[in-house]
Amino acid sequence: MIWTCPDCGGHAVGLAILRKVVERNQINQFWQKTRNAAQAGTRPCPSCRKLMLEVPLGETPELFKLDVCRACQFVWFDPKELEALPVAPAVAEEDKSDALPQEAREAVAILEANRIGEQARGSGFAAEAPAEWWKYLPALLGFPAEYDNPVKHFPWATVALAILIIAASVSAFSNLKEAVAQFGFIPAQFWRLGGLTLLTSFFLHGSILHLAGNMYFLLVFGDNVEDVLGKGRYLLLVFAATGAGGLLHTLLAPDSQLPCIGASGGISALIVFYALQFPRARLGWIVAYVRGSWIQVPAWFALVVWIIYQFVMLFLQRKGLTDMSAMAHLGGAAIGFLYWLKVRPKPQMEESALIP
Repeated sequence: MIWTCPDCGGHAVGLAILRKVVERNQINQFWQKTRNAAQAGTRPCPSCRKLMLEVPLGETPELFKLDVCRACQFVWFDPKELEALPVAPAVAEEDKSDALPQEAREAVAILEANRIGEQARGSGFAAEAPAEWWKYLPALLGFPAEYDNPVKHFPWATVALAILIIAASVSAFSNLKEAVAQFGFIPAQFWRLGGLTLLTSFFLHGSILHLAGNMYFLLVFGDNVEDVLGKGRYLLLVFAATGAGGLLHTLLAPDSQLPCIGASGGISALIVFYALQFPRARLGWIVAYVRGSWIQVPAWFALVVWIIYQFVMLFLQRKGLTDMSAMAHLGGAAIGFLYWLKVRPKPQMEESALIP
């Protein structure tokens, strides 16, 4: 399947089709470079709107860089670029005798393009695991692995926040009971330390696993949210959500003397903002440990499941069956939703359309 832009005359070609019409080894080498590429370009993909990668084709200087969307598996050619590529060797006459009719080949191509599109949007079992080997570790522990959602700028605020949380939590582990009693948020003592415990509790965690889980979600989702908002608005979102989570937790149990700690309220806002801003971003889990099978879902679907889980945990919290504060999570999530409504880009007409 090849699409042509009526305005500029450029082409968009699916990877599977490209391998058939261009010299195969060159395309395989090109796609390997694409999978290993880390820095996104500046042009959005006309299909999924993610930033495309700028990947060189070949090693010689006379060849050029192509824009490629790793999520959609489409390569975008400027005018005359596609025609300049080395074509695949012609099929021998004896092989052509068993070739499908033109109509059948077109039908197969349409089905293949639809399959690639569904995979790119993240539904069902993935054809391949993430390119980065280290993503197997969080996936094995039940955490989502993020597929192909690079950022344009280094997330200084996210990394600095993670370092501060880790430093504060680790230093408190040696005398955790005293640290929690002094800096944890206690609903019945709302104005303790002038109300600052709403924020100081954000930097404390009850265990290494609690800390590691929150830091993983902060780093995976926070960098993309910071990339959209910038440092100042990003930090405002995190701490406003932390405060809102504490307030909602207080409404559920205003007389509670049990300290509440952890960064989950602020991180919940990042999860919601991320899923709303990048609804088609792909998240993956390993579902068969022996075979290593991966399942992908789009971020919007993961958010729906996450919200349902929070309400289940809220029911358990009200029954006294869990020490996790689902109310704090939901308070942070509400701020993330309201913040996204405020800053989301207004819908615009496409500058150009791709037609088959």
